[in-house]
Amino acid sequence: MDRGVSEEDGSIRFPVDELRRLSETYGSATIFEPQSDIGKRDSSTGNSVSPTLPAPEKKLTLFALRLAIFEKAATCLGTLGFIWATVVLLGGFAITLDKTDFWFITIILLIEGTRIYSRSHELEWQHQATWSITDAGINSFRALRSSSHFIIETVKALFRPITRVHKQSLHTREIRKNPDAEISGNWGVQRKLTRTWTSSDVPILPYAQWFFLSRNVSKLLYWLQLASASACVVLSLMKLIKHNYGEVEKGDTDKRNRQSALNIFYSLALAEALLFLMERAYWEWKASYCKLLEEVSKECDLGLSGMVSIRRFFYDAYSRCLEGSIFDGLKMNMVTFAMDLLASNSPDEQLIGARILRQFVMNPQFSDDTLKNIGTNISMIDRLVEVLNWKDPQEEEIRRSAAEILSKLAGKKQNSLRVAGIPGALKSISSLLQTNRSCSTTADEIGEKTIICDHAHYGFWTFNHLGLLILKKLARDHDNCGKIGNTRGLLPKIIDFTHVEERLLKDENVTPSQILTVKRSLQLVMMLASTTGTTGNNLRREISEIVFTISNIRDILRHGEKHPMLQKLSIEILTSLALEEDAKERIGGTGGVLKELFHIFFSQGIPENQNHARMAAGDALAMLALESRRNCLRILKLKVLERLVGALEVPLLRVNAARILRNLCTYTGVDCFDQLKGVAAAVPTVLEAVMSEENKLQEVMVGLAAEAFKFMTPQESNIMFERTGIKEAELANKILQILKNYENPLVKVPRIRRFSIELAIWMMRNNTANVRTFKDLGLEKELEGVLESTAEVESFNIFSGTSGLSRHSTTIHSLVETALQLLEDR
Repeated sequence: MDRGVSEEDGSIRFPVDELRRLSETYGSATIFEPQSDIGKRDSSTGNSVSPTLPAPEKKLTLFALRLAIFEKAATCLGTLGFIWATVVLLGGFAITLDKTDFWFITIILLIEGTRIYSRSHELEWQHQATWSITDAGINSFRALRSSSHFIIETVKALFRPITRVHKQSLHTREIRKNPDAEISGNWGVQRKLTRTWTSSDVPILPYAQWFFLSRNVSKLLYWLQLASASACVVLSLMKLIKHNYGEVEKGDTDKRNRQSALNIFYSLALAEALLFLMERAYWEWKASYCKLLEEVSKECDLGLSGMVSIRRFFYDAYSRCLEGSIFDGLKMNMVTFAMDLLASNSPDEQLIGARILRQFVMNPQFSDDTLKNIGTNISMIDRLVEVLNWKDPQEEEIRRSAAEILSKLAGKKQNSLRVAGIPGALKSISSLLQTNRSCSTTADEIGEKTIICDHAHYGFWTFNHLGLLILKKLARDHDNCGKIGNTRGLLPKIIDFTHVEERLLKDENVTPSQILTVKRSLQLVMMLASTTGTTGNNLRREISEIVFTISNIRDILRHGEKHPMLQKLSIEILTSLALEEDAKERIGGTGGVLKELFHIFFSQGIPENQNHARMAAGDALAMLALESRRNCLRILKLKVLERLVGALEVPLLRVNAARILRNLCTYTGVDCFDQLKGVAAAVPTVLEAVMSEENKLQEVMVGLAAEAFKFMTPQESNIMFERTGIKEAELANKILQILKNYENPLVKVPRIRRFSIELAIWMMRNNTANVRTFKDLGLEKELEGVLESTAEVESFNIFSGTSGLSRHSTTIHSLVETALQLLEDR
C-alpha cells in the first residue's frame, strides 16, 4: 500500500535498536531510488478468497418451490374436478341429479371458482402491497389476526365520511411550496411528489378507506380462500359419508353411473381442498412458527427494514414458480433481485434494492460475490453513478447507499477502471463533495470558500467522506489519476478539503470525522502528486498552481503536532510536488514552509509514532534543496548548518542530513563558501561512516565527503585524517572495495559508484601521493569495469517510478575519463 494511504490511524512503534536500520531503509519507496509501479498502487485491490457459503435466500426459493408444488397439484385437481362436474355431472346427469346433489355441486363449483380466482390474484395483491416501504409488516398473514380491534376498526372505517378520504388524498398529493421547510428523514412519513399512484395506497372505492385499500385486499382474499376451502371440505365429506345420492330404480340405465360419478367429483373436490389447506398449514408452520422469513433476514443482515426486502423477494420467487416452471424461482438470488429493483422507476423499489446491495457489499460473507455481480454489469454501475447526482433530501438514503457501494466497488482495480470509464462518472462523484467557492466579480480577488456542514435532515459531511474515499480508491490506477485531473473543478474542491483551522488541529476533543476528511483529502492529493509519467507532471503542475495548496499544507505543519499522520502526508505531498521546478520554487518561497520542515526534522523528545514525519521532512528538505540555489540560500538564512552537522550522528536523521548538506555544498555557489565552512566539522563523522557503514548510509556519506572536502585546504584535510585516525591510503582502499562490491549498479544505491569516483578524483587532486596509491590498488582496472557496466539508473538524482528525473550535469563516463586522466598524468 502507498505510504500514508492506510486507513489505520494507530500508533507506529519502533524499538530503539531498530532506529538505525529504519533510518537506512526509510526511503526505499522514495524519489531518490527508482521504483517499480508493479503492485505499488494495486497491492490492496487484489481479490480475497473467501470460503463458499450457502446463500440464505436459497431457503426462500426452496420454500417457494414446495409451496408451488402444493399449489399446482391443488390447481390440477381443481381443474379436473371442474371439468368432471361440468362435462360429466351437469352435462350428463343434470336432469337426473337429486336436488340436494345439484345444489351441492353448484355451490362447490362456485366456491371453488371463487377460491381459484382469488388465489390467482392474491399473489398479485401481496406483490403490490410490498411496494410500499411504509408497510414493512402489513403483508404478514398474521397481521389481520394480530389486532383485537380489527372488526371494530373495520366497521368504523365503513362509516367514515367521504370528505376525510378526500382530504387525505389531497394531503398526500400536496406540492411543497417552501423548499427550505423541514424534511422528515423518515421515509414512512411522506414520499416525494409523484405523478402516479402507489399501488399499495390506491383507494379502490371512495368509501371505507381501510377496507378498500389495495394493500389490504390480499388479506381479505386470504381469508376468503380459507373459508372456501373449508366449506368445500365440509360439503364433500357430508356427501361422501352419507352417500345420499337418491334411489336408482331397476332398469334405469340413465342413473346407473351417477353414484360413481358423484363419488369421483366429491373426492376430487375434497382432495383439492385438503391440498390447499395443507399448503396453508405448511406456510403457517414455516412463516409463523419457524419464522423462516425473519431467519433469512437476520442471516442476510438486512437490519430493521429487511423484512420488506425478504417478503418482496419471496413473492417474486413464488410468482415465478407458479407462472412458469416450478424451478424458475430457484434461479433467483438477492443480488440480481436488488439490482433489478434499483434499476426500476419506483422510489420504494429503488430504496429496497439500494439497501440490499449496500448490506451485502458491507458484509464480508457476501461482499466478494456481490461486487463481482455488480462489477460485471455495466448498466448497474452506470445506474449507481447516476444516483450520485440525486440531491433530493428524500432520496438521501439511496444516494448514500450508492456511494457506499461504489466505494467498495472501486477497491478492485478492474472495477475501478469500469467506474471511471462511465461517461460523466467523475463529475458525478465530484457532486458528492459539498464545497463551494463564491464567484468573484473582479479578477484581482478569489471567491470565499464555504464547506457545507450537515443539515438537520441531510448528512452532507457523510457524502464528503464517501466522495473522497471513492476518488482515493480510483486514484490507485494511473489512468484514473489523469481523469481526475481532467475533471473540471475537481482538483480545487479536493484542495479545499485540505484546509483545517488551527483550533481544530489543537483541539483534543475534535470530532474524528473532521480529521478524517482532511486525512482523506491529503491522501488523495499525495497519490495524485506522486503519479508517474506525463500524467504526473501535469497533475503536479495543476496542483501546485492552485494558490491554496501550499499554504494549507503549511498550516498543518505549523499547528498539527497532535496529528503526525496529517503532517507526514502533507510533507510527502511537498516532496512529490518538488519534482517540478516551478513547484519547488513556490514551496520554498511560501513563508514558513522550510522553517516548519526543519522544526519537524529536528524535533526531540516526541513520541516514536512521529518518527516517520521527521524522516519525511528530511526527504522533503533534501528534495527542495536539490538543484535549487534559491532554496539553498533560504536554508542557509535559517542558520541550521550546525544542527545539520550534528544530525549526522543521529541514526534516524543521518541519511537525510547528509543529503541536505551535500545539496547545500553543490548548488549554493562559490559566493557562499564562507557560510559553508562549517561543513568541515562533519568530516570526521563522514569518514567514519564511509569506512564502517554499508548500503544507503554509505552512499550518502561518500557523496557528502566528495563535496565537503572541497571546502577544506590540503592542510585542513590532513588534520582531519589525523584526528579521525584514518589514513588516506585506507580511504583509497575503501573506495576500491566499494567499486568491486558494486560491479553493477543497484537500484537501492544507484549513485554510490559515481560518488566514489568523485571522492577518488578529489583525493588525487588534493594529494599527488594518492595517485600512486590508487595505481597500486588497481583503480584503473576497476574504472574500466565501470565503463563496461554503466547504466541509465546512475545518471539521475531522483526518480518518478522507473523514470529518471534531474539528470546529473556530469556523466559517469566523464568522471571515469577524468579519473583515468589523473592516473596517467601523475
